[in-house]
Amino acid sequence: MTNPTRTTAPAGTSSSKETDAKFKRRFMMRLVGVFIGGMFLDGYILGIIGPVTGPMRSELQLDALSLGLIAAGPLAGIFVGSPLAGWATDKFGRKPMFLVDMGLFLAASAAQFFVTSGDGAVIQLAIIRFFMGVAIGGEYSIGGPLLSEFSPPKLRGRLLGLTLIAWYVGFMVAFIVGTALHDSGTPWRIVIGTSTIIAFVLFIARLGLPESPSWLITKGRREEALAITRKYVESPEMRDSITEEINLRVIQEAQAAKNKTEIKGASFGMLFSRQNWRTTLFTSGFWFCAVTPYFAIATFADDVLHQFGFGGGWAGGVGLSALAAAGVVTTVLLIDKLGRRVLTVPGQWLCAGILLVIGVWADAPAILVLALFLAFSFFNAGYTTMTQVYPAEVFPGHLRGIGMGFAAAFSRVGAALGTFALPWAISNIGMGASMVVAAAVALLGAILSQWLAPETKGRTLAEISSDFSH
Repeated sequence: MTNPTRTTAPAGTSSSKETDAKFKRRFMMRLVGVFIGGMFLDGYILGIIGPVTGPMRSELQLDALSLGLIAAGPLAGIFVGSPLAGWATDKFGRKPMFLVDMGLFLAASAAQFFVTSGDGAVIQLAIIRFFMGVAIGGEYSIGGPLLSEFSPPKLRGRLLGLTLIAWYVGFMVAFIVGTALHDSGTPWRIVIGTSTIIAFVLFIARLGLPESPSWLITKGRREEALAITRKYVESPEMRDSITEEINLRVIQEAQAAKNKTEIKGASFGMLFSRQNWRTTLFTSGFWFCAVTPYFAIATFADDVLHQFGFGGGWAGGVGLSALAAAGVVTTVLLIDKLGRRVLTVPGQWLCAGILLVIGVWADAPAILVLALFLAFSFFNAGYTTMTQVYPAEVFPGHLRGIGMGFAAAFSRVGAALGTFALPWAISNIGMGASMVVAAAVALLGAILSQWLAPETKGRTLAEISSDFSH
């Protein structure tokens, strides 16, 4: 078989220039940049609406239900878009769907400029924000697999983790930009429509990106995969990984021919097959249990802390958000040095214990409760970073998109439950009992990760999926 780690073109030829180290590094920087840019845009779109809620409510005469409908649009879109885009990227390829997804971002962002002021404004905004959510969901299930399939094993965790930092930065930048524009008298349509500029730049930047060799291999297009590998991949480990994936595919095709069966393509049913159910259970359950308590506590931070004698400003949402960002940064810096499990499992046990202490110690000093909430935010954000890493690593190549999309959609159920159930729980069962329920969710995630979370540091995608799916 042709060795993809070598190129046979003489020095000085066009092929040699295309495959030199600088060209490959520039490509990798571009790929990382456009994916991180997409996650920045995700955070920006969700954050930009906050500073202009007041003028929107005043002009459109929004009641609580209408405002909730507009705010819930992206969540519903993510729930639909993640698995749908995941299925499409496994079927039609990473390259076309990566561009289509940003095209949807661009169209939906631009549509915000043209929202009318009549009775249909709420429906228009809800539909537009829904499609933005579809694009956000698609970014998870398209960009994550594409980046993981080009990333060197020794850097893969760090590069995937950077996407969550980009989301936080995008959300914070949106708040700053939105507030500044609103204070300067800029109309709210212009403010929320500023995401169009980012989407346009990223759409142009994504033009001409190559297809993933891993995806091409799953379609039996080995020669194309080898050609792209030679042209764009610098890492010897990645070239070896592509060779390994080709060898595995050849074995699978030989076994299928011997058994007179066909190799099935991506489908939701395959996520629950004998080979893949543990992968699906771990990624979906871990992601669900990671975000459910956080979304509940962070969304209502001031109200929650007020119940314990604290609230407002730095003691509330700002403090929790700052510690969460610090947790993500710390994890990204350590992930490829310490590994995945050590940054995933202990933190979940610790967070379950923290929430349990808050729930059962009714007379705890307020300053201690604040410290515990801040510690929860830091450690929870640390292992939540792995929700961007594990799904992109542990699913086999032919299910990587649909698997990550399903896990992302399932996690949105947890986010919605946490956000909408906490106010009811506080009113009906009390704050202490609510924190005990949150601790139980975190505990379930800890048990699941203790059982199923693999160590993937420095391993090729072919090695990981071969060991985890059997």
